[in-house]
Amino acid sequence: MSERNEKAIQAMRDFLEAIGVDISKQGMEKTPERVARMYEFLFNGMNADTASIWGETFDAGSEGIVAVRHIPFYSMCEHHLVPFFGEVSIAYLPATGKVAGFSKFSRLVELLSHRPQLQERLTAQIAAAVQRDLMARGVLVTVEAQQLCMTMRGDLAHGTRTITTECNGVFYSDKQLYQQAWLLLGGEKA
Repeated sequence: MSERNEKAIQAMRDFLEAIGVDISKQGMEKTPERVARMYEFLFNGMNADTASIWGETFDAGSEGIVAVRHIPFYSMCEHHLVPFFGEVSIAYLPATGKVAGFSKFSRLVELLSHRPQLQERLTAQIAAAVQRDLMARGVLVTVEAQQLCMTMRGDLAHGTRTITTECNGVFYSDKQLYQQAWLLLGGEKA
């Protein structure tokens, strides 16, 4: 096990003991190790580069908007380190008909969500990566999520969902294209 993992295991052991959890109880002995491994996985996107995930692009022979909807994700709120989760939908206008494989959008969402995050930042990072990495002419991203920090503490706002959007490029400057992309992502006509 790496030194970093050993530090995380010890830190989790210290944390649990500090809040009064008896980790010598049956079933708890390996909890610090399990939690350290889990967080290592949940944060494995922290220093990853999005440009490397796309692979080869393809000429679609089309100039139309492409939408990938309902991509599931899980992330960790950077304020309380509890999950928020939901779905991401992405619409983009490819440059000169060049498109990426659809599975790459799921990989992008996974990579960016595997870090301590805010939903608003995640939404903006996805839009920026699609525009930058694919040289898209425009991008519209919506993220709909449940924030467990809202449902597990405070007001206990069960069932509350938050929606964030980000758009750039021609979707920002051309209201007609924006409306097309918005409708493709399941939005209602404004």
